[in-house]
Amino acid sequence: MARAVASHILVKTEEEALDLKKQIEGGTEFAELAKAHSSCPSGAAGGSLGEFSQGDMVPEFDAVVFGDLPINQVSEPVKTQFGYHLLIVEKRVM
Repeated sequence: MARAVASHILVKTEEEALDLKKQIEGGTEFAELAKAHSSCPSGAAGGSLGEFSQGDMVPEFDAVVFGDLPINQVSEPVKTQFGYHLLIVEKRVM
């Protein structure tokens, strides 16, 4: 089964996610922004979700993590039932 190591930042609006993505592209550390802005408990750990299997997360999340997002590249905002996520995949094992 496919597995991945990933981090995310969860916010309420797409606008907030896009603003954070711009900050990351401008050089601000992903983990720093996760600690300051993510509404997920993982924010305290810099957004780290550790290692998980395909199917452990909601389908919209899995589609990006196990899709074609390049390793260590921040995703576009991903809408789920929880809000908007910025995702970064550190490792995939297919």
